Amino acid sequence: MQIQVNTSNGITNKDTLERWADTEIKQHLSRFVADVTRVEVHLSDENHDKAGGGDKCCVMEARLAHHQPLAVTQHAASLDEAFRGAADKLKRLLDNTLGRLNHRARDSIRKDGEGFVAE
Repeated sequence: MQIQVNTSNGITNKDTLERWADTEIKQHLSRFVADVTRVEVHLSDENHDKAGGGDKCCVMEARLAHHQPLAVTQHAASLDEAFRGAADKLKRLLDNTLGRLNHRARDSIRKDGEGFVAE
C-alpha cells in the first residue's frame, strides 16, 4: 500500500509528517492491504490567517484494485483530530464497502435452486 501526503494552505509538508502519516495509515488500515493500492492524504488549513475551530481539513482517498476510489473528509480544530477522524471514517467505509463486495462474490445456497435439505 502506497501512502501519498499532500498539504496546502499554510501547512508545511515535513518529512516527519509524512513518516507519521505513513505509519498511522498502514497501522490503521493493515487488514485492507490486499485490496487498497494507494491512500492519498490531503491536509489543509482552510482559513490559516484567522483563528477558529473546525478549520483544519483532512481528505483521504483510498484507491482500490479493480474498483472506484473511496474518499472521506473530516474537519476539526487540529490537524491531528482531522487526520484521525478521517482515518476512522475511511476504515469504516472500507469495511462496509469491501464487506458488501465480498458478500456479493460468495456463493449462496439459494443460487442453486435446491436449497439445504436436512436429513
